[in-house]
Amino acid sequence: MSEIPPFRPPPPLLDDGCALFLDVDGTLIEFAEDPLQVRLLPQVREAIGVLSDRLGGAVALVSGRPLSQLDALFAPLRLPAAGLHGHELRSELAARHDMPAADDTTDWLHTLHQRAAHMAQAHPGVLVEDKGVSMALHWRGAPQSADAVIAFAHDALAQLPGYRLQPGDHVVEFVPQGSDKGVAVEQLMQRAPFLGRVPVFVGDDLTDEYGFIAAQRLGGWAVRVGTREPTQARHALADPLAVHAWLQENASRG
Repeated sequence: MSEIPPFRPPPPLLDDGCALFLDVDGTLIEFAEDPLQVRLLPQVREAIGVLSDRLGGAVALVSGRPLSQLDALFAPLRLPAAGLHGHELRSELAARHDMPAADDTTDWLHTLHQRAAHMAQAHPGVLVEDKGVSMALHWRGAPQSADAVIAFAHDALAQLPGYRLQPGDHVVEFVPQGSDKGVAVEQLMQRAPFLGRVPVFVGDDLTDEYGFIAAQRLGGWAVRVGTREPTQARHALADPLAVHAWLQENASRG
């Protein structure tokens, strides 16, 4: 008999002392075979902008996407953000900070990208996403190739020092060690406009568990989007549409 997952209530509304951290893919927008083809609904962008004003700028995006993609997706909003799972970081009072890759690592990444491109050619539907200092392998368009992609990733990791593998929903990413969404939340919470606020993290994927743990350790709470179990989050919303409705309800409180 399978175990019944615990009931997780929907999140309460935000008060003016909160700081809001939002994952993007699977949380604010539905997944797509090509991550570059997604669009954010204008009403969701507007609600996030209203909340950012109400919370004194303490709304941040925490995503596996690079900052450049986040800025393009959310324009004209330019929010505090952690890109590439926290490898890139931008708060309101600080310029972008990221850890440069060493020359030998850059060479390894270039070689890895070439190898991954050859692998993808042998598995139509697999997508190689170049993120500069990291790389993601997507198999949403080729679910039958999951085992081959994962095996390739584990084999390649042995030749890429200073990196770890981050599994996700039909994706595995090569991520610099020491970068995760929890570290990003902790770093942002030490800076204005987040300092002294109650962190609230909303996300859907395994990568967001780091953010859930950090937010709750700092006295806040977390919201899992979807039905994935197990999770550290104590609250849940069914899907991105439910997230949109929750954000708009919060924004309407003015």
